Amino acid sequence: MPSFALTKNFGETWVFDIVYETQFGLALKSICVYISADKPSAAKEFKTTLKAKLESLTQSPYRCRASHFIENENYRDLTHKGYTIIYKVVQDQHLIQVLDIFKWIDRGQIT
Repeated sequence: MPSFALTKNFGETWVFDIVYETQFGLALKSICVYISADKPSAAKEFKTTLKAKLESLTQSPYRCRASHFIENENYRDLTHKGYTIIYKVVQDQHLIQVLDIFKWIDRGQIT
């Protein structure tokens, strides 16, 4: 499954593109299947509100804290309903790469 991009451009203001990597898509699908087993409408709401949060990063990609898991200022952690979404800001390409989503665990740094 290839990654895919969401592109937004507003006049002369540069807006970052978003690329959803394969790992993120697979993990999100698994999470939504899990939530849906209990309450399908909650899974849909989870995905919709997460997408809105991610899209809001296009104008301010450094808004979230530096990643707890990767020692690099370009890696960021977005939290959503108990889940952590790791993304990378590629400044010179005006790109946000959404890498993974997971429930918080005692996870060490990724090198």
